[in-house]
Amino acid sequence: MGDLLTIGDALARVLERVQPLSAEDVPLADAAGRVAADPAAAAIDLPPFPSSAMDGYAVRSGDTPGTLRVIGQSAAGHPASLPVVAGTSIAISTGAVVPEGADAVVPVERTDGGAEAVAVEAVAPGDNVRPRGGDVHAGDVVVTAGSAIGPVQIGALAGSGVSTVRCGRRPRVAVLATGSELRRSGEPLGPGEIYESNGVMLAAQLQRAGAVPELLGAVADDRTATRAALERGLDADVLVTSGGVSVGEHDLVRDLLAELGVVEVFWRVAVKPGKPIAFGTREATLVFGLPGNPVSSLVGFELFVRPALLALQGASSAAPAYLPGRLASPLRRNPGRDELVRARREGARLAPLVGQESHMIARAAAADALVLVPRGEGELAAGEEVSWLPL
Repeated sequence: MGDLLTIGDALARVLERVQPLSAEDVPLADAAGRVAADPAAAAIDLPPFPSSAMDGYAVRSGDTPGTLRVIGQSAAGHPASLPVVAGTSIAISTGAVVPEGADAVVPVERTDGGAEAVAVEAVAPGDNVRPRGGDVHAGDVVVTAGSAIGPVQIGALAGSGVSTVRCGRRPRVAVLATGSELRRSGEPLGPGEIYESNGVMLAAQLQRAGAVPELLGAVADDRTATRAALERGLDADVLVTSGGVSVGEHDLVRDLLAELGVVEVFWRVAVKPGKPIAFGTREATLVFGLPGNPVSSLVGFELFVRPALLALQGASSAAPAYLPGRLASPLRRNPGRDELVRARREGARLAPLVGQESHMIARAAAADALVLVPRGEGELAAGEEVSWLPL
C-alpha cells in the first residue's frame, strides 16, 4: 500500500480540519435537509389538552357499566360546554377534548350508540384518553443539536409549536471541472472530446448533502486559466475540483493550488476507484481534488466530501453510514486497495453491475448501492455479508 492512506485515516484527516459554519434561524417550512445547530424544544404540551383516542363516549369510569344520559358532544376543535357528572356522558370524537369530570372514554363499538341515553361497557380510569403532554411537555427537547431534519422532524416540531429552527449554515461549494477535452452536453463534439458530466453530477450530490453549489464550468488544461478559476473557487467554503490531480503533464491542479496557498493534507488513498484524490485547506476553506473519471469523482464525494459537508453544518454523525447486506454473486478482492463496487439492490441482496471501470458512468445509472469490498486475497462469496452505502 506504500504511502497510500486508508479510507478511515483519510476521512479522519478531513474531519479534524472542519470548522463548523455559523448558525442561522430557518423557518420550519424551509428546514428539511438542514442540520439542527441547537436543541429544538417544544413550545407547548402535546397534546395540549386531554384528548380522546377513540370515537365514543366520555364518562366517569366509576359509572360503568351502565346506562348514562348523553348531555352533549365534544368534537375536534369544538369542546363540550358541560362537565360530565354522575350518571351522564358526552359523545366524543377522536382527538376532541375530554370534558371536565370524565376520566375515560368508552369506544362506540362497546356501547349501543344511543343518542339521548347510552348503554356502556366497563372501562378503567384513563382508558382511551391521551393525557395532556403525553407525547411531549413544553420545554422538552424534540430534536437534538446535530440532528438531520427530515419530514418526521418537521412534523414533530410543527406539532410541538415550533416555527423556526436554528440550523447550521449551508456550505457554499464551488465546483470546477478541468480538461481541454470537455464540452457541455448538447454541443457538437470534435475529435478527442467528451461531454463534461462531473460538474452537474457533483452539483446534484452537493444539493442532496445540504450545500449550495456554484458551478464554475470547465476549464482547459492551461495554467493561467486554471489558476484564475481555482482562485475564484477558493472564495467559497469548499472548493471541489475534478481532474488534474494525477501525475500527467497536464495535471496542473495540485501545483496551482499550492501556489495559491493551499496546504495539502494528503494525496492518494488506498481506494478503488479514486486513488489519486487530494485534500487540502487554505485557512477555513476545504479543498478536494477529485479524479477526473466520473465514477472516481462519485465515490470520492461519498467517502470524503459528503462527510465534510455534514460536519460543516454541525452534524453529530458525519461519517458515511454503511448498511449491512449480502452479496447476490461473488466479488474478487483487490490485494492493495479497498474497493467500492456499484451494485443494484435486489430484495435483500446486492447484485454487482457488469462494467466496474471508473469511466463507466452510464452503466452506473443502474446502481443504487456502493458495496465496500475490503482489500485482501481471494473473493467474497455469494451470500456473504458486506457493508454498503446507498446511492
